[in-house]
Amino acid sequence: MHLSGLYIYPVKSLRGVAVREAALDAHGLVGDRRFLVVDDTGRFLTQRVLPRMALIDTELGRTELILRHPQHGSAAVGLADDGPPATVQIWRDTVQAVDCGVEIAVWLSDFLRHPCRLVRMGADYRRPVKPSQAQPGDVVTFADAYPLLALSEASLADLNDRLVTQAEEPVPMNRFRPNVVIAGCPAFAEDTWTRVRIGAAVFRAAGPCARCIITTTDQATAVRYKEPLRTLATFRRDANDPGDVNFGQNLIHETKSGRLHVGDAVTPLA
Repeated sequence: MHLSGLYIYPVKSLRGVAVREAALDAHGLVGDRRFLVVDDTGRFLTQRVLPRMALIDTELGRTELILRHPQHGSAAVGLADDGPPATVQIWRDTVQAVDCGVEIAVWLSDFLRHPCRLVRMGADYRRPVKPSQAQPGDVVTFADAYPLLALSEASLADLNDRLVTQAEEPVPMNRFRPNVVIAGCPAFAEDTWTRVRIGAAVFRAAGPCARCIITTTDQATAVRYKEPLRTLATFRRDANDPGDVNFGQNLIHETKSGRLHVGDAVTPLA
């Protein structure tokens, strides 16, 4: 098995970036979900309610984050940890962030057709992984709940075979927004991992990823369909919580520094 794909999502729910390598820090992959779009009350926004978020390209430069759309131009904000404090809510967590300013807020609000602002993690940001899965030192960015998400190529191939059999279009990997993509294992092997080594870094499984309506949103057009969630619901319902439809494995990195590289060996651990 090996790491065949590596992705970061600089802004939660905007387009991701495929990279050949990425560093790890206490929060996960450096550059991943360190920025968040919030509404005028400070509550987080995602493609669940604003599918147009899928259309915004992100680029992390050495000193700035750039947002782009072909018909809307671009906007940038520096990566330095400065700006006024902002209290924001993500799911049930209330955290301290840093506001990124008016200019990029106007750009986002105009494109998304919804009043919003951009915030970033700052020095006062604290968000532990939920206690049921955490060990001391486990923290998370603006991701839904866990630092990383793994999905295997074989799992996606299995799903797409089922879709094609039903005369539906296959879906690309970007519908599921993984951080690490694994090749060379059977379909759904990631479900069985307790701990896994990728390169020199060790990760602990944090449980399956319950999927949402974002999987039905075409990431190139922001158009929503019924698939693949409808088909996933026929064979991937959680045995303990039938309301959840699982696809992929959440991971917590036990190795809090180092680097991952596409091509790294992947080895399940006892």
